[in-house]
Amino acid sequence: MEQSDIENILAGVSDPITGEDLVSARAVKGVAVDGARVAVDIVLGYPAASLVDDLAGTIQSELEARPEIEAAVVNIAWKVASHKVQGELTPLPDVKNVLAVASGKGGVGKSTTAVNLALALTREGATVGLLDADIYGPSQPKMMGLSGRPDSHDGKTIEPKINHGVQTMSIGYLIDEDTPMVWRGPMVTQALQQLISETNWSGLDYLIVDMPPGTGDIQLTLAQRVPVSGAIIITTPQDIALLDARKGLRMFEKVDVPVLGVVENMSTHICSQCGHEEPIFGEGGGARMAETYGVELLGSLPLDIRIREQTDGGIPTVVAEPDSDIAEAYRQIALKAAGRLSTQARNMKIQFPNIVVQNT
Repeated sequence: MEQSDIENILAGVSDPITGEDLVSARAVKGVAVDGARVAVDIVLGYPAASLVDDLAGTIQSELEARPEIEAAVVNIAWKVASHKVQGELTPLPDVKNVLAVASGKGGVGKSTTAVNLALALTREGATVGLLDADIYGPSQPKMMGLSGRPDSHDGKTIEPKINHGVQTMSIGYLIDEDTPMVWRGPMVTQALQQLISETNWSGLDYLIVDMPPGTGDIQLTLAQRVPVSGAIIITTPQDIALLDARKGLRMFEKVDVPVLGVVENMSTHICSQCGHEEPIFGEGGGARMAETYGVELLGSLPLDIRIREQTDGGIPTVVAEPDSDIAEAYRQIALKAAGRLSTQARNMKIQFPNIVVQNT
């Protein structure tokens, strides 16, 4: 059996997240044939710790189902690339991809979703940072169970605070909890840029940015001046939330930031007493929005008291109940978003730096 025969077999195996076949996705990095023995190396473009064993088993079964193959060894790894950002911007140092988690209005669970997605990506094997971009109402310190001022080793840059394996930064670390941020727009945007650029992020695959609601100064600053690889839109099923979520989606489209998908939060209410599930905010709104704008519905999340209690306690659901149905929903959304990003164009400015020829 030849290498091309093995590749033909692999072309019949689909990536469980992107849906592309492994050959078209360029995930096949090596094929070795030694008589009736075969070895295959697969490299996915997104973290996939929970998928490796099942995918390896599927590939092995497909290969060993052929009578010419006596045994097959399948090695699966992943490598997150730096993907294209808007305009002429280049990725941040030590940050491969910035992902904005946004909504058009407040109260839709955007911050709770952002923190759980960051934790889900971490559990899948990625190195993840979480930036709280809500200068007026920072919430991530409480959600991540962190407090106190961050360290600075050189007096110029600050070290991210870390918990649950996630590097974090928030204006909430630099001010007292009950201190109001009575700042005008220019001061807020300058503070945001400093938090992003003057934090010593370390080897991040993804920097999740928890955006404030709306489409004002902070959102425009991030969309125009910060290199963003993709955006995730959070909404609830009700019409008023969808109206504002559409504005957020259109803003990213206008500045050439790809929207990786829509997450419908609070899609159903789960009663804490009897477990009855009911769509109290309506149903299908996220799916209709995704269809209208040609983006993916990444998933739906319930309105469940455990999510609020665990996040308020500084131990979000993905950490507090990693084997629960809710944690699995967050994991699937995180995988779909990362998988979707992996199919986007890569950022070539890192791979091919400018070369200047001078007479000497």
